[in-house]
Amino acid sequence: MASALRLAERGLFTTQPNPRVGCVIAQGEQAVGSGWHERAGGAHAEVVALNEAGERARGGTAYVTLEPCAHFGRTPPCADALISAGVARVVIAHGDPFGEVSGRGIRRLREAGITVETGLMSEPARELNRGFFARIERSRPWLRVKLAMSMDGRTALSSGESRWITGEAARADVQRWRARSSAILTGVGTILADDPALTVRDPLCKAPVAPVRVILDRHLRTPPGSRVLDGSAPSLVFHGPDAKPVDARFEQVERHALELSSERLDLTAMLAELARRDINEIQVEAGPTLCGALFAQDLVDELLLYVAPVLLGDAARPLMNLPALADMSERWKLETIDQRTVGSDWRLLLRSREN
Repeated sequence: MASALRLAERGLFTTQPNPRVGCVIAQGEQAVGSGWHERAGGAHAEVVALNEAGERARGGTAYVTLEPCAHFGRTPPCADALISAGVARVVIAHGDPFGEVSGRGIRRLREAGITVETGLMSEPARELNRGFFARIERSRPWLRVKLAMSMDGRTALSSGESRWITGEAARADVQRWRARSSAILTGVGTILADDPALTVRDPLCKAPVAPVRVILDRHLRTPPGSRVLDGSAPSLVFHGPDAKPVDARFEQVERHALELSSERLDLTAMLAELARRDINEIQVEAGPTLCGALFAQDLVDELLLYVAPVLLGDAARPLMNLPALADMSERWKLETIDQRTVGSDWRLLLRSREN
């Protein structure tokens, strides 16, 4: 199963909106076939592994990281392929929460007389597909906020200048996190201040479909010539219900009107709409206002924080704008999932303790 999980990781940048899945076919201790799901519409991991194994799959064991599908989608059911190949046993790391699969793949295998075991290395299999599980189980994508700060908790000078707080290695690392995301989210304030491209620039991380650039722009203030409007990657602009484009600047991007909540764009409705569009993981690269609003509404699943060994001083901009707390018991509690050095900087991956 560990080998199957390593195979599944190869689809980290390419399988959207499908989950990352790996499969190993074994006869005793010997692997006779292996495969991974590369991209939506392509062969699933089980089929690739069975094709490699051929007749050697008969009577063998299939180790697969996610429950085999039992419905006709873009490809035929993998459960049927395993049955036709004559495997005797299927070991599944984690069930598939998708309604047309959940439990049905396991049931079909057992009805065919195949021994099915579940739960082996289930947590790593789920971890690999946090976004897929979030979208299916709660109708909301997995939301990751990426921030870079100085040792004194500052993200930019008072003038707004922030290039560069972190070093080259940390900025390259961000590209890989972008590449695994279905969407990159920012606010119009960041567009006005930095004119980011919000694209994946590392050629080793290129995906068949680039992450969607999502811009929150209540009044459609994104300037003409902004890189997020250049058509180089798909873009989606969320705006207020009364905002109307006054020129042709938004012709190459899609727009979607959102209702307001407390005089701001409804962030919960925005996430529900992105889930409806099969967005699994969102990476937020925004300023303290939007990041703070997401935290204040308990919409953040994890914080990807880069800490540089520099000091910017009291006048520099804070990490997030959060409401004042009346008591320490109200503080946001985070759990450190991973910590490591990236070049000269530190990288922390933190999650809410409720997740």
